[in-house]
Amino acid sequence: MTSQIEALIDEIEEYISNCKYMTLSNTKIIVNKDEIDELLRELRMKTPEEIQRYQKLISQRETILADAKKKADDLINKATIQTNQLVNEHEIMQQAYAKANEVVTMATKQAQEVLDRATIEANQVRASAMQYTDDLLANLEEIITQASSLATSNYNELIGNLNSCNGVIKANRTELNPSEDDGIESISLGNEEPDGGGLKLN
Repeated sequence: MTSQIEALIDEIEEYISNCKYMTLSNTKIIVNKDEIDELLRELRMKTPEEIQRYQKLISQRETILADAKKKADDLINKATIQTNQLVNEHEIMQQAYAKANEVVTMATKQAQEVLDRATIEANQVRASAMQYTDDLLANLEEIITQASSLATSNYNELIGNLNSCNGVIKANRTELNPSEDDGIESISLGNEEPDGGGLKLN
């Protein structure tokens, strides 16, 4: 069964894969900040719930061991009762004790086998739960790292574009305010080529 964190991770990956690439780039994409923030917010909300869920699985180890111990105690008690019955019912005491010891030995062996199986099962449940939780957190860490790196890259590129535009604006203002010696020539050129004038922002 897919967990809520896995579903959100799939949704984030799908969102990122559907984002459009930036102009002249096949590695950088355009991300809607509000949408990615909402997805990450949901992921942060679901993460504690999922971790708590798998912590419950880990806690089941103690329940499994307690149940196994109870079964083992029941087997030993039944063996003890059977031993007492054998001693009371048999006329030859040595045969009764031999049979009783055999029953107790077998019961003890069975009880130990139950405990061993329960311990292995409990450890497997605990290891699986811890590994799964760690995998989820590792995946989450990778997504957050990628999102942070992408945001930084987009911010740096935005600053570069603004600085470039600012340089163009300053150049255009310089053209609007030529030196006194060039003033008449600039006006004359403007009258000869009316379609070639104007300011452009590259």
